Amino acid sequence: MTKRFDHKVVVITGGSDGIGLETAKRFAAEGAHVYITARRQEPLEQAIKDIGNGAVGVQGDVAIAADLDRLYQRIQQDHGRIDVVFANAGISETAALEAIDETHLERLFDVNLKGTVFTVQKALPLMTAGGTVILAGSVAGSKGIGNLSIYSATKAAIRSFARTWTTDLKSRGIRVNTVSPGMILTPSMEKYLQQNSGAEEALKQMTPFGRLGQTDEVAKVVLFLASDDSGFIAGEELLVDGGVLAV
Repeated sequence: MTKRFDHKVVVITGGSDGIGLETAKRFAAEGAHVYITARRQEPLEQAIKDIGNGAVGVQGDVAIAADLDRLYQRIQQDHGRIDVVFANAGISETAALEAIDETHLERLFDVNLKGTVFTVQKALPLMTAGGTVILAGSVAGSKGIGNLSIYSATKAAIRSFARTWTTDLKSRGIRVNTVSPGMILTPSMEKYLQQNSGAEEALKQMTPFGRLGQTDEVAKVVLFLASDDSGFIAGEELLVDGGVLAV
């Protein structure tokens, strides 16, 4: 039986845990040649074992151009093309307006913005006509959540990238969309909840469904955006937030 992503070459940055890892597992299970990145080698190696199906890990930081070059050189050698890019790598840090300093701003801009720009830009020479790019946004890009102004600004910019890059790449038939999760139970979210008493209940109350989302609920949307099922969707932001912004 043919699978949706048989023989497709898929790149996922930040693929060693959370949404990235769950998405990688689903792509691999549907026949894709999956390449993931992560900054730390040990979690990367464990993720490759968890994904199976011949997945490949390339250690690197999306904020470092040479690391991205190594990733794409490997894919050039192995397959000579890319069909799907999920620019998922990103970091979140809180800081009140009065506490924002250059280090905080530069760290978030380097990973979330520069890393996203060059993840996509450096993939373009290998991308097939009709390929797809999915960017990792967040409800924070559209909602004024306290102490997250720099992080939120980066995610608002990513939403804008999907729109402008759709125009830039339309002649090649490459679709660009954003998936924007809400309160999802990722490892980083679990750590945050452990460190902040009462936070889980507060987040549940923000969500009409009264619960946190699961990583697989986001992964399914990423695969939809990468598939032919979404062939007439471009420049859009799909919210996976349990209705936080809509209700």
